[in-house]
Amino acid sequence: MNDERKMIFLVDDSDTILTLGRSILSGYYRVVTFNSGLRLLNTLEKFTPSLILLDMEMPQMSGFEVIQALKSNPDTAGIPVIFLTSRNDEESELMGIDLGAHDYITKPISPPRLLKRVELCLQLEAQKQELINHNEKLEDIVAMRTKSLVEMRNVVLETMSHMVERRDHFTGKHIERTKAYIKILFDTMKVKDVYTDELSQIEEPLALFSSQLHDVGKICVSDSILLKPGKLTSDEFEKMKCHAEFGGQIIEHLRNKTSNSGFLDYARTFALYHHEKWNGRGYPFGFKGQDIPLLGRIMAIADVYDALISERSYKKALPHSEAVEIIRGQSGKAFDPLLIDLFHEIHTEFEAAILNLEKNVN
Repeated sequence: MNDERKMIFLVDDSDTILTLGRSILSGYYRVVTFNSGLRLLNTLEKFTPSLILLDMEMPQMSGFEVIQALKSNPDTAGIPVIFLTSRNDEESELMGIDLGAHDYITKPISPPRLLKRVELCLQLEAQKQELINHNEKLEDIVAMRTKSLVEMRNVVLETMSHMVERRDHFTGKHIERTKAYIKILFDTMKVKDVYTDELSQIEEPLALFSSQLHDVGKICVSDSILLKPGKLTSDEFEKMKCHAEFGGQIIEHLRNKTSNSGFLDYARTFALYHHEKWNGRGYPFGFKGQDIPLLGRIMAIADVYDALISERSYKKALPHSEAVEIIRGQSGKAFDPLLIDLFHEIHTEFEAAILNLEKNVN
């Protein structure tokens, strides 16, 4: 039959103390005795007790040296230690506590005191372990709920972005491609130390994910305009331009309904500002230069490049090289010149991103 009692290691160089301690404790615990600290440490490589009763003054290796060895080893650092000592000085007691001892029992040993101190120490350890287990369970619950909320957020966001793509069927995989372009620009900006301070304030994974909502305002644009098989009239174009403000309003409504709005902050910036122009002639606000948020300036390049290389009802797709030249020609006009310099250095990566996405689809 297995002995389920807790195991206590008793360490003392005195055979009298070892015999006495065993006789007092063995009715309640499994007691293993050692006459040296070195033998204790060797045994701990195979067995872990619930408590160590440790003589402070032993030849070869003192109790202070033993507890230092215990606490320096992650495998034994958590084992509670009660010192056995014939000393009665405050300095030794404080030193032992500083080294990690739980308690002191003075010699000569009183059986009732020994039993009570051991009982209290083991109760405290059990309560501590119970608290640790409780906290771990709470952490697991929080992690599961967080995961569930993130998954729900992702599903809602992806559903909304796909709704836009299904309505505006000319744009194809526009959302996936612009997300890939933005990632390329982010990576290049970090390598080249461009807008480092602003970029450091952006949580890149959230921003990339949120970029999928940049055209969500198109949900509010009528089909007669969104799906028109030809060039828009000036009046129709004015109505189409409202999709930026509509997008901002939709996301602002979502932000007001949740306390965890970090990714929606990014989404709102993408939606509102991706049609602003460096020279102030964009919409909806006519912001100019660095008054336009960085994410808006980045999305502007990704959005226009993808529009140029994609087929629309009113135009054919342009080759990559021609799209690059058009965008370079708008440096300082539609686009941030510093970002356009970067774009010119890595524009082939944009083209490669398209091929990779097409390959994954096929």
